[in-house]
Amino acid sequence: MKKVLLLGDSIRMGYQNDVKEMLAGEYEVICPEDNGRFAAYTLWQANQMFKWNPDIELVHFNNGYWDMNIEAPMTEAIHPVEEYKSFLRRIVALCRQCGAKVVFATTVPIMEAGAAADNTGVEGTINYSNEWVKEYNAAAVAVMEELQVPVNDLYALCMEDDRRYKCEDLLHLSAEGSRRCAAQVAEYVRAHLG
Repeated sequence: MKKVLLLGDSIRMGYQNDVKEMLAGEYEVICPEDNGRFAAYTLWQANQMFKWNPDIELVHFNNGYWDMNIEAPMTEAIHPVEEYKSFLRRIVALCRQCGAKVVFATTVPIMEAGAAADNTGVEGTINYSNEWVKEYNAAAVAVMEELQVPVNDLYALCMEDDRRYKCEDLLHLSAEGSRRCAAQVAEYVRAHLG
């Protein structure tokens, strides 16, 4: 059975179990137990996952919220846009070096600027703004176009809902949002892995 690796932040963690259920019997879907946080950490996770799973055939990943986060006392994003783009390139390069196809997912939208605690056990606060999301998504899409990596536009999907499929903290996906995103992730896996 072909093996699929899901990487990314708490948004990925929100939809991963639904993706596993939707693809059960077709693909083996694996993911790290912990939050992929920012792109540098996801790069490290990818390396660890390939070390123990050299037969991964497709990687679907997202990053963004943690990269663009400005958490006091810092006064700039953890990864300013150029650093973010550099790490995205490195993630794609590692996946390809290990023989896997790659799909990138855009960061989902924000309804209004604010902050929320991470909900996956990581003691961090994520500050958010949809202007940041749009800037980082545009940068990521440009990198993926350059590298000829398919883009799963979860941002556009979530824009179809008045509340952006958000739960009460206005950052993470609602159960319905996670299911909708999972269905689109499953479609991309089927389309790009066959």
